[in-house]
Amino acid sequence: MKKITDEEFFMKNSELSTEFSRYVLEHPEMDDILTEDKIAIFLPEFDSKLKEFNVKMAKEIEAEGGKVIYVKVKQLSPKVTSRLVGVEVGV
Repeated sequence: MKKITDEEFFMKNSELSTEFSRYVLEHPEMDDILTEDKIAIFLPEFDSKLKEFNVKMAKEIEAEGGKVIYVKVKQLSPKVTSRLVGVEVGV
């Protein structure tokens, strides 16, 4: 079984961060909860290794005096490459 590298965890967290940014744009009420002094830590229920990695990282941040906000994610929808429909390109 292959060991997951920190880089792979970074890439997975980057994807979750991008999707969370989209979510926040659609839910302005999140502005009251999210502040610049807190770091979002993702707890993906569908990826136990990433969740474990992130909990460890959160504890390190808190031990150093940082503040975190936990974002539980039950699942990710399949990727949509583009939302454009009926595209015609002319030359």
